[in-house]
Amino acid sequence: MERAEKTEKTEKTKNQNRPEDKTGSRSGVKGLKRPGPRGNRWEIIGTAAVFVVLFLGMIGYLGYFVATNEQDMVNNSYNSRQQILLSQNYRGSIFSRDGEVLARTVLDGEQNETREYPYGKLFAHIVGYSTQGRMGVEALSNYYLINTSTSLNNKVANDVAGVKNPGDNVYTTLDVKLQQVADEQLSVYRGAVIVTEVSTGRILAMVSHPDFDPNEIGEIWDSLVENKDSSVLLNRATQGLYPPGSTFKIVTALEYYREHPDTYENYSFQCNGHFSMGDSRINCYHGANHGSVNYVTSFAKSCNSSFANIGVNLDADSFEETLEELLFNGELPLTLSYNRSSVEVAEDSSVNDVMQTSIGQGRTQITPMHLNMITCAIANDGLLMRPYVVDRVENDAGNVVKSFKPSGYGRLMSSEEAELLAGLMEAVVQQGTGSRLKGADYTAAGKTGSAEYNDTKGDSHAWFTGFAPVEEPQVCVTIIVEGAGSGGDYAVPIARRLFDAYFAEKQEALE
Repeated sequence: MERAEKTEKTEKTKNQNRPEDKTGSRSGVKGLKRPGPRGNRWEIIGTAAVFVVLFLGMIGYLGYFVATNEQDMVNNSYNSRQQILLSQNYRGSIFSRDGEVLARTVLDGEQNETREYPYGKLFAHIVGYSTQGRMGVEALSNYYLINTSTSLNNKVANDVAGVKNPGDNVYTTLDVKLQQVADEQLSVYRGAVIVTEVSTGRILAMVSHPDFDPNEIGEIWDSLVENKDSSVLLNRATQGLYPPGSTFKIVTALEYYREHPDTYENYSFQCNGHFSMGDSRINCYHGANHGSVNYVTSFAKSCNSSFANIGVNLDADSFEETLEELLFNGELPLTLSYNRSSVEVAEDSSVNDVMQTSIGQGRTQITPMHLNMITCAIANDGLLMRPYVVDRVENDAGNVVKSFKPSGYGRLMSSEEAELLAGLMEAVVQQGTGSRLKGADYTAAGKTGSAEYNDTKGDSHAWFTGFAPVEEPQVCVTIIVEGAGSGGDYAVPIARRLFDAYFAEKQEALE
């Protein structure tokens, strides 16, 4: 009995020496809390809620990504859905703006498909091909061409008959007559021609030489791929990189005006056929001596010496900002495949580099499409419209599935600057190197260029970029003729034929 009482007292003493937590529970470790069932439940609920939110966020993002990138996903060569669609639908047709067939799928009695291009080489690069890969509109509108919006009744009837559904049809902004004129005028020369609508950005014509027949792409593909020197498949209009030559004086003139907005009219220079600074020297084209020139006549007569003088006095940082605003060294708002234009301007650039850059030579490279966009912005009060070539998509019944409207990209320059440059370009036609456009039924403005491309003296590409009419610009034309020589002698006459064709077609539409 005494032993039992002693044991009880001993246990009570031990229990009194153990620490007690706030819940009244005992623990052998000082300060350790033992969570109750209510605490565990809230921790589990909180963790589950976090995972639910993350899961819903992931699902939402996936849905958004699929919705906004559906075309890219379908066009991806690794996506089997494309093959599924092609097994159900045959490829739709591509039309010009006036309803001419540019590409179609021909079915024989056994429903075998052949892709046909009625105009052969004429639209080779801009319409492109859909076998051996895709290019041009065939690539750009692939999603619409392989999908179908035909009626449910037609789908049921075609399914019963065991035949494919017709793919949707794409109507482009391309003008057959202007395309023919551009192709004929470029003739046997290598180069490119682009015709665009100033106020909308519609591409009316795009020609690149040398060309190919997309009807024969399967037969000639291996030979083209094996010939590493061949550039037949290159769309020179959007992917060809060239020294801009004197057409770049548009950019240099803009920068000079931005740095001297109040005194540019006081500029003067005495040209004796060349300009030298240190060991560097720039010659005027064919050694021409322009005499006393001001800001306007320097531009109109395309005086290399005067613009080299202007270039070495420009602020490099400011010039770099202007180039960036004009989309050099960056991306273009263009859905067609293109190469970036490039130019180098820096504080540590050598005098020779600055002189060469100021006249569009040296390491400066530009695509005809980019030059066309800058010209369109000048003609459109400084605002650049996004160039586009697909106008709308229709189903087999002629119902519009999707339409594409003109959209502005943004200002490349102020209205005042655009007006100034337009005036300079008008002077080129009225009193300078573009005089072959003078005396037409319409007024025109532009800039010529003769861009040297190797060390052989006299070898140069012929450039012209311009618009008409001056009072209310409607159409913009950009031309490069590789290795032809003077822009005024070779590119300007092509521009005149294109302007003539454009305004003649407009007049016919009114009659």
